[in-house]
Amino acid sequence: QVQLVESGGRFVQAGDSLRLSCLLSAPPFKIYNMGWFRQETGKEREFVAAISRLGISTNYADSVKGRFTISRDKGQNTLYLQMNSLKPEDTAMYYCAAGTNYDSMSTSQNIDYWGQATQVTVPS
Repeated sequence: QVQLVESGGRFVQAGDSLRLSCLLSAPPFKIYNMGWFRQETGKEREFVAAISRLGISTNYADSVKGRFTISRDKGQNTLYLQMNSLKPEDTAMYYCAAGTNYDSMSTSQNIDYWGQATQVTVPS
């Protein structure tokens, strides 16, 4: 069984930095592509960033390029999202995601597993 547990979300000021973490529990030898999505109240869940199984490839939404960095540890079971220069429009619930097809990780319908989300709030 696959389980994703996010942590690190909190209230921060505009311009601050924050790092989200996601711990992946999966069957032995099963490595997933992983990513982050976010969802504001009343809006669709949107893609933020993705990283391939071995951490070689990354992909970012245009809205976060140059500010956010996705990474995973060498053991491949912890995912991170370093968020710098945070803006009020980054306020959302942030979801960790795992999938088997890296090329479709930016589409929420193609995600196999979701975490329970962590809240990031950046007031205007």
